[in-house]
Amino acid sequence: MTAAGAVRLTVIGAGVMGETLLSGLLRSGWQAGDIVATDRRPERCAELVERYGITTAENVDAVRGAHTVLLVVKPQDLVPVLDEIAEDLPADTLVVSLVAGVPAALIESRLRPGTPVVRVMPNTPAQVDQGMAAVSPGQHATADHVERVHAVLAATGKVITVPEAYQDAVTAISGSGPAYLFFVAEAMVESGVHLGLPRDIATQLVVQTMLGSATLLAETEEHPTVLRERVTSPGGTTAAAIRELEDHKVRAAFLTAMEAARNRSRELAQAAARDVSTSSPGGDR
Repeated sequence: MTAAGAVRLTVIGAGVMGETLLSGLLRSGWQAGDIVATDRRPERCAELVERYGITTAENVDAVRGAHTVLLVVKPQDLVPVLDEIAEDLPADTLVVSLVAGVPAALIESRLRPGTPVVRVMPNTPAQVDQGMAAVSPGQHATADHVERVHAVLAATGKVITVPEAYQDAVTAISGSGPAYLFFVAEAMVESGVHLGLPRDIATQLVVQTMLGSATLLAETEEHPTVLRERVTSPGGTTAAAIRELEDHKVRAAFLTAMEAARNRSRELAQAAARDVSTSSPGGDR
């Protein structure tokens, strides 16, 4: 038995996020014998077996008898994978999708009627157990199913439950969010070099400043505006910098950037729906 009480967990698609999840589970006390992973590349499977001692298998074999199946594949690969496993997936197996932009209803339509599906949007800080995952139950998922997903994802960070209608916005905020912060960090480091600092010192200053600021925001639970104003003395250096950011409409740029990410998430869902409409129906299985 695993730490979360599951008989067997299958990870379909052991890329970066798939490996992040399985390694986090092992660190949190799950047993390697309770995790099965799949990947299209044999060399990748061999690497995972050597690194973690888990079992790898073909998709169909991996889902037989599985208690929980995590789908961690690219959106364009999802429908073929669902059609491949549908006949062999036990009716009571919980299917957890980490596929960006794809609604739970689409996944349900390709599987046996009544199959519980939970949709998740994770992010990459899960690699250091500081992830943020948003969970949305599908039509047939119960509170127990959602609790099971929380137990799995808690191994790599924090987990919240949100209505599925929020998932596109979640994708724009926390799913893509690390990239925005890395972009800001990159710009700050380059600015430090431009101002005469050695790159390693500029990097250390930026990284610890971001880490400390995030910790302060989390632990004080104060509004970011309040914390920003405490740093911004009238007529001081920070005020001069903030004025430049406002003049360059950085705040508005973040808004439009996140709207673009949300819109792209919706486009992915529409593309997935088109894939379903042009392939054979799976809802009558």
